[in-house]
Amino acid sequence: MIRYTLRCERGHSFESWFQSSSAYDSQVRRKLVECPSCGSVKVEKAIMAPQIVGKKGRGRAPEPATNEAAASDAPAAAPDNSATENSAPPLLMAQERELRAKLKELRDHIVKTADNVGERFPNEARKMHYGDIEHRPIFGEASPAEAKALIEEGIDVAPLPMLPEDRN
Repeated sequence: MIRYTLRCERGHSFESWFQSSSAYDSQVRRKLVECPSCGSVKVEKAIMAPQIVGKKGRGRAPEPATNEAAASDAPAAAPDNSATENSAPPLLMAQERELRAKLKELRDHIVKTADNVGERFPNEARKMHYGDIEHRPIFGEASPAEAKALIEEGIDVAPLPMLPEDRN
């Protein structure tokens, strides 16, 4: 999986995950990637800084900077040294909570609006891809090997987000 920071034609910046860079290219060509703020399908990758963690700081790495942050005229905030080396800074914890809430919202939306086809997922996805049945939103189960085979056939699939509280 690869995470890209994207920017729409109106300047909105957002992030999205893709199976690979070719999956991103394919989805953009087919106008499947749209800005969550305005719905524009004219998106492009924004400049991103790599996330590098040295030997000393193998805990949590800082969020990668985007060109939106670099373009800001506001001065950078001083680092908060109150957090211990092994604990996450409060901002990162807030961002993680926000990300988990968004993932839960996405998963709940998929479960509510798509058909659960269970173990038939690979077959149903193939039938839709090859035009044997009408396209509709589905989710279900597939082994890693089945998911890889679907991707190799050019069928766009993505894992349904699982959160730590789901494992209980």
